[in-house]
Amino acid sequence: MATRRLTDRILDLDTLEVLQRIAEAGSLSRAAEALGVTQQAVSARLRVAERAIGQPLVHRSTAGSLMTDTGRILLELASPVLEASRHLEAGVAALREPTGSLVVAASQTIAELLLPRWLLGFRQRTPDVRVRLIAGNSATALELVRSGVAQLGFIETPTAAAELSSSVITEDELAIVVAPDHPWARTASISAEEVARTPLLTREEGSGTRATLEAWLRDVGLTLATPAAVLETTAIIRANARAGIAPAVMSIRTVEADLAARFLVRVPVHGPALVRPLRAIWSGRAGPTAAAFLEIAHELR
Repeated sequence: MATRRLTDRILDLDTLEVLQRIAEAGSLSRAAEALGVTQQAVSARLRVAERAIGQPLVHRSTAGSLMTDTGRILLELASPVLEASRHLEAGVAALREPTGSLVVAASQTIAELLLPRWLLGFRQRTPDVRVRLIAGNSATALELVRSGVAQLGFIETPTAAAELSSSVITEDELAIVVAPDHPWARTASISAEEVARTPLLTREEGSGTRATLEAWLRDVGLTLATPAAVLETTAIIRANARAGIAPAVMSIRTVEADLAARFLVRVPVHGPALVRPLRAIWSGRAGPTAAAFLEIAHELR
């Protein structure tokens, strides 16, 4: 029987994470900075990946670095692997958490835009409690709360889980955004039918953003077309939308700076606004620590 070494993998997790960071940052140097490594290390990992796949994964130019079609497909395939790896690391870390700690699971939008202020406010009031944040999509946050790994979760889905307690913290508006040279950037408005039949940049199934868009279309008897690309993070979607790959549906909160700088253009849409609740979830009765964090979230929403 043929044998192999346990390290004989075509692509390891570190290499996949490097590719994801390049896609998010739009350049090798910024990806290296985000990872805390040298640009040479990032370039070396990229060469390894391109040799393994046998095709270019990144298109490099003076304007930056963009994933090729093959690179985007590879990231779509790698996203569940990276997500599962992060959940494993977070779950193991949560099992080691000492008494006087709080594990919070949150969707990416909430983790990036709202939780920093909440964490600061909570730390000021309860400096002795250690908080661990697990960021993923809404489906992941739901599962972590259901399983007891996280005492508190924050999700952005249109509906709540019946078996969990919940409280709406605030609302969040979604917008369709395109690059300035996209035809939609010059139109007065588009219809829900145009949105439904157009391949979009979307998050994976389980994402609150995608669930909200699908529910909005379903309310008018429409379904989402096959996406132009399914991408794991808000940052990757924003970078690809700015590059003109396809339109995207994103939280207004995540693209405010891009809209102000005209890197992206908001496209008006006929019909009801794309609005979703941002809600907290917990199992049973919230403990004192979780209740204290909830109070902060409501105050600083």
